[in-house]
Amino acid sequence: MTDSIQHLIEPHIQDLGGFQARRLLPSDVLTLVGPFIFFDHLGPAVFPPGKGVDVRPHPHINLATVTYLFEGALLHRDSVGSVQEIRPGAVNWMTAGRGIVHSERTPDDERSKEAILHGIQTWVALPDEYEETEPWFRHHPATDLPVWEEKGVSFTLIAGEAYDRTSPVQTFSPMIYLDVKMAPGTQFTLPGNYSEQAIYSVTEGLVIDGKPLEQHRLAVLTSGTSVKVSASSNARCIVVGGEPVGERYKWWNFVSSRRERIEQAKHDWTEGRFGQVPVETEFIPLPEEPDRKPEQPLYS
Repeated sequence: MTDSIQHLIEPHIQDLGGFQARRLLPSDVLTLVGPFIFFDHLGPAVFPPGKGVDVRPHPHINLATVTYLFEGALLHRDSVGSVQEIRPGAVNWMTAGRGIVHSERTPDDERSKEAILHGIQTWVALPDEYEETEPWFRHHPATDLPVWEEKGVSFTLIAGEAYDRTSPVQTFSPMIYLDVKMAPGTQFTLPGNYSEQAIYSVTEGLVIDGKPLEQHRLAVLTSGTSVKVSASSNARCIVVGGEPVGERYKWWNFVSSRRERIEQAKHDWTEGRFGQVPVETEFIPLPEEPDRKPEQPLYS
């Protein structure tokens, strides 16, 4: 561990039904980095013809989900009427607010052939004053995002602000969410502009302040520290972080600053009080975990 790396988080491998995800947040070490309370590295997964991702309708409250793909495609449907396909380089941002239901499936045209899915899905905890905001969904095509190259390093600003640039994706608190691709022998400096920042090694070949970073690790940086990131081979990393939003509880797909709000959401889902996703007839039932409390994350 270097002085610039406060925590090094290893992934928890999660089976999502036909493919695997590496879950970095929440972890036993840390629950949030800035407003990011959930970080999954999806795949890469290869599906034979006729197969694909089928995440049935399920609810969220008091958070936003952010989907960003490296390869493949997903079809998003939700209870506010959104129907949107996402492909590599684009962003799907869904604000759950007081409550939303959505599904994610492999599109039919992808399902008819061998399909690949590879990407990052994160959840962003909403600040207290926005937790119960009206739910909404927005899609941002890859052409809308700030993309630039500097000395062999390619940057895509998914959300937030970095390097005097601002993503058009609407956020609720200060954050940084970057996709960085590096050629061998290149480097960049990540300023310590946010109270909490972390670097995730999508590939091998990354070095932080002279220390190699093993693939699939989340290096949580010491607050206020500027770090030099270099590449010993072709490499890719994701940078997340921002300003903290305060303590949050997570249970299943629910996140809130209030335990009682999660209990209410559990009851509402069981009683069918969330909205419906058009054309969907399936749903994921509430897990039967009567002794589990909100402060004990339930991996789903």
